[in-house]
Amino acid sequence: MTTIAYPARWRSLIASVVLLLAWLPDASPSPGQSPRHGKLSDEARRQAQNKGTTKLDVIVRFKRTPGAAETSLVRGFGGQVRRQNQRGWVSVSMPANALAGLANNPNVEFVAVDAPVSSSTAGGDFARDAANMPRPPLSMSQFKGSGVTVAVIDSGVALRPEFQSLVAAVDFVGTYDPQFSPSGSVDPNGHGTHVAGIIAGNGSHSSNGKLAGIAPQASLISLRVLDGDGHGSTTGMLAALQWVASHKSQYGIRVVNLSLGHPVYEPLDVDPLVQAVDDLWDAGVVVVCSAGNSGRDGHGTISSPCNSRKAITVGAINDRKTLTTGDDTIATYSSRGPTRFDLVAKPDILAPGNKITSVRSVGSTLDAELPYNKVAGDSSKPWDNDYFELSGTSMAAPFVSATAALMLQRDPSLNPGSVKARLMLSARKADVGDPFASGAGVLDITAALQETGEVADALSPLVTTTTNGQLTVENTAVLWSNPAFSLQSLWSNAILWTDSSVNSASLTSYAVLWPDTDAAATLWPEATLWPEATLWPESTLWSEAVLWPDEAQDVAMQSVGLIDDP
Repeated sequence: MTTIAYPARWRSLIASVVLLLAWLPDASPSPGQSPRHGKLSDEARRQAQNKGTTKLDVIVRFKRTPGAAETSLVRGFGGQVRRQNQRGWVSVSMPANALAGLANNPNVEFVAVDAPVSSSTAGGDFARDAANMPRPPLSMSQFKGSGVTVAVIDSGVALRPEFQSLVAAVDFVGTYDPQFSPSGSVDPNGHGTHVAGIIAGNGSHSSNGKLAGIAPQASLISLRVLDGDGHGSTTGMLAALQWVASHKSQYGIRVVNLSLGHPVYEPLDVDPLVQAVDDLWDAGVVVVCSAGNSGRDGHGTISSPCNSRKAITVGAINDRKTLTTGDDTIATYSSRGPTRFDLVAKPDILAPGNKITSVRSVGSTLDAELPYNKVAGDSSKPWDNDYFELSGTSMAAPFVSATAALMLQRDPSLNPGSVKARLMLSARKADVGDPFASGAGVLDITAALQETGEVADALSPLVTTTTNGQLTVENTAVLWSNPAFSLQSLWSNAILWTDSSVNSASLTSYAVLWPDTDAAATLWPEATLWPEATLWPESTLWSEAVLWPDEAQDVAMQSVGLIDDP
């Protein structure tokens, strides 16, 4: 493979990926051996330091199906079993100073932290155009998600006139409430209602239904795992994912939206959320995940369970609230790949996520803390603020979830891998840029519905570095066993490749070539997703005028963990 001379401005990116490689385990375990990264996660060990008898919440995986003996073992260390999950994971509360002893027990395979999870929010109808939502008279406009059920694991869904297709609601916050009736659905936070509106709101309180969701005829299920402050736990998410697995046939669940998560604390093979997501995917359910809002911290910031190689990980663009696409930029907060530990190339795709208007949960926490985000859906009735404006990859993910519902309505036989592959191949490509921010490009709903081709599965490719510092990415044509879905086709000119003249189907990996800024195809052309004047102003890397446009609003947004792009 050709050796690459990298421009100086990209050496920091190579260095960051090399640093990510340092997190990789040294060797694969042999069958029957303990995980190669030990039996106690680094985060659990860190939290347990100097905590004495303070109780910590952890998730323990045993080597066999947990029973009375395992419960007795936990109690012997002063712990208490709180809930049993899939794959032998058990939620446990126990003294911090007993964690190491439990992990060393031969019947224990791994101990992970029961990490807190939170929404991936950072604050119109323009977004629907940016995603190329099909409208009459286009033939593709006939697809509205009918016959497809989307489960929204979030802060709940408020009972609003925009939701006529809510078929079940289950509350996993605090004491498990097995209420399936939609009449019991609540959303004291407001995040889940907004997400659900992007998917399946009917737009009834907006003029001409312009604020309808992408799949307004899809059925919705609300699985509440976040409280009024937008906080939850890994255990709650695991319970909700398990509920989907148990009820997917009963309700026809084909898509799950996860606009929430936590930082990556463990490699893929011992991350309980990733395992639960992968199990659902293998059972035929499309899982869509928001990438996270830590993009300003650089690469390696994708959240869990979006680090799953199977799930569709969605980053956010800022469409500038214009009908043109030439001024679109990748949202500065949108998390970047590759993923921590395993170096998976993420995100998979981008969708509109900045200042998105959707259904409002009246009286919710966000409603109270962000009063200026209320929006009237009908300009002739400015007093009827039935909608709300929010930003974040949380808002981008439901665009993709809803598109998946449209694709499954059109062809119910599609497996999750084919849905993901078609979404990535049909995405609107950037001319040049950072693939670990842009993925395969921006969601194009109409093109996704027109796309063909199938794969058995669509694992996101892995990133490696060679001894001479060269970055390589697995070729999806080989990885997915379909030459129509080569990496060059998926990511197109978002990055340039070496050996481009070689038959793309024959390459097992591609070397990444970052174009020099003096070349004809400059790295930051103004007409691409990465306009230099917007993202990297010459005055300073973090230009106040670009990233922090409204100090007063930022203070309010930061108070609830929400940050907009301008």
